[in-house]
Amino acid sequence: MRETVWWKRGTVYQVYPRSFQDTNGDGVGDLKGITRRLDYLAWLGVDAVWISPIYPSPMADFGYDVADYCGVDPLFGDLADFDELVAEAHRHKLKVILDFVPNHSSIAHPWFAESRSSRANPRRDWYIWRDPAPDGGPPNNWLSNFGGPAWTRDEATGQYYYHAFLPEQPDLNWRNPAVRAAMHDVLRFWLDRGVDGFRVDVIWHLIKDEGFRDNPENPDFLPHLPEINRFTQVYSADRPEVLDVIAQMRRVLDDYSDRVLIGEIYLPIERLVTYYGPDLDAADLPFNFQLIQTPWRADAVADLVENYEAALPPGGWPNWVLGNHDQPRIAARIGIAQARIAAMLLLTLRGTPTLYYGDEIGLDHVSIPPERMQDPWERNEPGHGRDPERTPMQWEPGPFAGFSTVEPWLPLSADAQTRNVDAMCDAPASTLTLYRRLLGLRREQAALAIGSYRTIPTEPDAVFAYERSHEDTTIRIILNFGEDPQALPLPEGSRWTLLLSSHAGRTGETASGQVALAGSEGLILMRT
Repeated sequence: MRETVWWKRGTVYQVYPRSFQDTNGDGVGDLKGITRRLDYLAWLGVDAVWISPIYPSPMADFGYDVADYCGVDPLFGDLADFDELVAEAHRHKLKVILDFVPNHSSIAHPWFAESRSSRANPRRDWYIWRDPAPDGGPPNNWLSNFGGPAWTRDEATGQYYYHAFLPEQPDLNWRNPAVRAAMHDVLRFWLDRGVDGFRVDVIWHLIKDEGFRDNPENPDFLPHLPEINRFTQVYSADRPEVLDVIAQMRRVLDDYSDRVLIGEIYLPIERLVTYYGPDLDAADLPFNFQLIQTPWRADAVADLVENYEAALPPGGWPNWVLGNHDQPRIAARIGIAQARIAAMLLLTLRGTPTLYYGDEIGLDHVSIPPERMQDPWERNEPGHGRDPERTPMQWEPGPFAGFSTVEPWLPLSADAQTRNVDAMCDAPASTLTLYRRLLGLRREQAALAIGSYRTIPTEPDAVFAYERSHEDTTIRIILNFGEDPQALPLPEGSRWTLLLSSHAGRTGETASGQVALAGSEGLILMRT
């Protein structure tokens, strides 16, 4: 695979469109808002913007319940606004990645209206219908990812339909060739409008067990976990036939030049890597969420990187993610000091990094009063809601942080008057400045963008060190996961220049023999 392909060298930036920029004064972000902020994304130094769903939707799950795969919900604008966004993004030399939600539609989609109208309707088999169990209950023990049974009875036809998520999100039947053909046409619709790739929602769910067998009980289930963890999803997801489905999608994209296929996959590493396909013919980037799920310790993260690198198939390109619209923000998980170390890790590991909007200004957990909670998962299973990681981007001081002229759909952070782009963009020690400098280094140094990776053994348990090399350039990254200062030896006879510290004021220092780190400090050194 060419080293110059954009999605290998580049950095992806996820935008949750409801929360990025409101331009029409309704308190919800829109497409014109994303277009308005493209100057910022170009200034920051990212290469692609991934946009969460913008399709027409009843918004039962905020756009992940799609009523029309080839349109734009009026909440966000219209197709003309989308076309303008793509054109302006390309003018800014930014790629556009669109969220694609093929596993399930909305209950309001015309396809489902036809499917549920009668058992004889030609689109009946476009969704997953089953007869009741002998006792009249659900066909099997499959559970919804949002709590409760994954089957809802349709009284008119006497059968149950399957929904891996909300009852308002019936699963499509990807074993039906007509469904595949229709969805391939959806991909072409957006590709013809200039989209540079897709992030495919819950891609490992697309094929279910043909016999609809019960999932086995999970012996490691604990009561505080979401109910979905009561059973191991052996039969309701991650079926081997799914790779053929993904390979067919990939072939649609291959008819266009330089497009990327990214798959959302919450699976262990050994299963995750199979989604590259047997001949690298499935997902270009099966999303790697392991940094979100691994304990934040130097030894655990070092082991994760080693295991992931070892598991990659020949030619498979790695990728890394610290957060997204479904997970608590990185600063909320590990604190703002270590979130700076996490930024340095994300942007210096081998592979394509994906940033989540707002992490670059250090957005933390935002408390949501009960009366303002929006997430349906929170209503079904209290304590698992995703609203705190979906709060509006904070652009400037002022009543609504420059996001809107009215009260936003979710609250701002308590420190919004100081934690915003305008207040942080010129501050040498700000998180935003650190992100921008890291992104600049990735572009300047081929070793960080496409170089090889090698773990460096370290004596202090709190430190993780590794090297990235390309041609004659060697860059060493040293990350202190602890609060205590550390001193690490450097190779005998070598001399190093400090390119960047996660703490302000040290750039340009030289070191030989050993290098000192403060607590929660990361260093990027170049051999000179």
